[in-house]
Amino acid sequence: MADTERLSRRALVEKAVEVADSESLDAVTVRRLAQELGVTPMALYWHVKNKDQLLACLSDHLLAEVTPEFDPAAPWNLRLRAMVEALVGVMRRHRFMPQLFALVKEEEVPSFTRATEAALDLLSLAGFTLREGWAVSHYLLQGAIALVGGEPGCPRTLTAAQAAEWRRQKRLALERLPADEFPRMVEFAKLMENEADVEAYYTFGLDLLMSGVETMAARKPQGGATGDAAS
Repeated sequence: MADTERLSRRALVEKAVEVADSESLDAVTVRRLAQELGVTPMALYWHVKNKDQLLACLSDHLLAEVTPEFDPAAPWNLRLRAMVEALVGVMRRHRFMPQLFALVKEEEVPSFTRATEAALDLLSLAGFTLREGWAVSHYLLQGAIALVGGEPGCPRTLTAAQAAEWRRQKRLALERLPADEFPRMVEFAKLMENEADVEAYYTFGLDLLMSGVETMAARKPQGGATGDAAS
């Protein structure tokens, strides 16, 4: 059986995800994937023309999760939050995603376009103009990236013992600050003794992102906005 007959685009993309997760996005090359899949590099070119198209396919595959099935009766903010939660979830599972966003052209990723359309529709229901909705969508994307990038805790590569020592050193560094000048920072040092509550961090962060959007929406007339005139 020819290589092109036993290789699907889905198999190619799933192998790319596996390599990026276990090593890095830089390790995802046509030659490396051909080696992993046991085919010739030419077999891959039947599915993707170059690495740019490969990365676009990778993005499309992963971002398909960002537009989940909604209850059409649910309020706009709950549906929008579900999208942001899905985006954060994808990035938590695949830590190379922020780098991937910087490398692909958004208009060449169908699932990104679908997610943006869904977000704009929900924000229109909240009273935002299209221009405002576009800005809010961008802020939420960047906020989600920052949320995942700033996840608290020690480096993931450390053992339990190394992690405990890492936290101890962080605590000692804060405790050495002048207490009369930085009383809150010195007090905060005590919190470094225990592992960070990562789930609480994400819940708080999502609340923070969404509360800004909801507060602005509450000031707007409801019923759906269009165009880009200021409301």
